[in-house]
Amino acid sequence: MHALSIPTWVIHISSVIEWIAAIVLIWQFATVTQRPAWRALSWGMLPALISAMCACTWHFFDNAVQLDWLVTLQAATTLIGNCTMMAAAWWIWKNATPSTQG
Repeated sequence: MHALSIPTWVIHISSVIEWIAAIVLIWQFATVTQRPAWRALSWGMLPALISAMCACTWHFFDNAVQLDWLVTLQAATTLIGNCTMMAAAWWIWKNATPSTQG
């Protein structure tokens, strides 16, 4: 737990909380506006959330060598998350009405 300073921990944890809130708010936006394609973005954000949790876990245990595999998992889920969010953005665009596609 000594790997990071208190202010850095605050930033890490608040970022995870904000990401969870964004996932929930996007899901609610999809429901309220009756645009189910936006739910794909909520699903697409989950791998990035896993990535953030890997980083926090690794730091919580003082960057233990035994947990180095978390760094690899974080990198993989970051890549997957970037791809799933890109796919979700494409899906939202594909399902938009022609008048909103500019």
